[in-house]
Amino acid sequence: MGDFWKKVTSTLLFTLGLTLLGWRAEGQGNGRGKTEVSGRGPVYLGQHVDAWRPLVQTTANLTEVQSIKSTFEFRTFDPEGAVFYGDTKNGQEWFVFSLKEGIPEMQIRKGDILISVTGGPKLNDGKWHLLGLSSIEKFVILEVDGSKALVVGLGSEVTDEFVSGELRLALGGILVDRSELIVQFQPEMDGCVKEGNWLNLTSPWETEEEELWPCYQNIQPGSYFPGTGCAVFNTSVFPFEVESGVKIETWGDFGQMDGTILSIRAPGHELLLAVVANNNTKEVTITFGNDKLIMAEGFKRLAIIFQKDFLQVLKDEDPSGATKLSIPPESQSHYLTIWRGGRLAIGGLLGEGEDYVGTNYLIGCLEKIQVQGKDLDLDLAAKHASVSSYSCPA
Repeated sequence: MGDFWKKVTSTLLFTLGLTLLGWRAEGQGNGRGKTEVSGRGPVYLGQHVDAWRPLVQTTANLTEVQSIKSTFEFRTFDPEGAVFYGDTKNGQEWFVFSLKEGIPEMQIRKGDILISVTGGPKLNDGKWHLLGLSSIEKFVILEVDGSKALVVGLGSEVTDEFVSGELRLALGGILVDRSELIVQFQPEMDGCVKEGNWLNLTSPWETEEEELWPCYQNIQPGSYFPGTGCAVFNTSVFPFEVESGVKIETWGDFGQMDGTILSIRAPGHELLLAVVANNNTKEVTITFGNDKLIMAEGFKRLAIIFQKDFLQVLKDEDPSGATKLSIPPESQSHYLTIWRGGRLAIGGLLGEGEDYVGTNYLIGCLEKIQVQGKDLDLDLAAKHASVSSYSCPA
């Protein structure tokens, strides 16, 4: 993730919601305000309000551990995020398994050792992979689909002691402060875990959620919007260059979408731009100020280019079909002010006021979203929890 996107800042919060599809993880209350679920899954790791807090976790006495190995199946298109965590000694010694640029990364703290190692095959290909994590003497081993992918040796001058007490395991987050990590990463993981066998433990796992969201049976790359929320960025993080302007591009089957694809608005101003798909009429309507452009579906790529004195709309990179909407000279400074101090919503129609409560949320899959030729990472936005950043149901 480049510095371009790391500038994104926002304090917007949204409420939870999701249309449930596919596999469902059933659970029941345990009398402590938490829901018990099976450790075998499936578990969709993207179900989060607090990105660092584990979605599910379990605690066991170390005397109950009958195996040195945990295995599970894992699937994602997401290149970065937390997958598995374990610790002993109340968090003094811990292990974190995550992805960075799609490649497995292990961070370990044991006694006086603090180590981070990255390696093995890329796992964010959307396929199910059988992963195994084991600790054998002074080595931690990651297996991918039956083959050793990463081996970490831990040597220390501190004498090993018999470890007793509790073992904690967690999925989709960590139980220590993130400042202890050697390598920082974006914790959100749009991925699924199933068929987990965690050190042969039989104790149930717990979650603070009332119900776990499902994993889709089949997925494809893209960002999925189920009609319950959107992702919002500050437009100020996208530099407006006088010569080239700003280019926003979206890819997808627009005839299958319904709702707002994107919108731009600033506090105290009218809506600057809205791009809305209508699944009934199979049309996409672009509203820019007082201008309105209605396009029949049949295109797969839509580019909107903001210039100082006009807005250009381009379908499937075809210059012959480009449409220009002029901006009067007296409105140009006002237009630039809105751009530099506003918000860009992907998947929703921005409302008035500082809270930007959205409406007419998108239902559908955006296969790709780019600003200035760079892929837009929705994990860096103020994003409704129901929006999947990297996968769509297929």
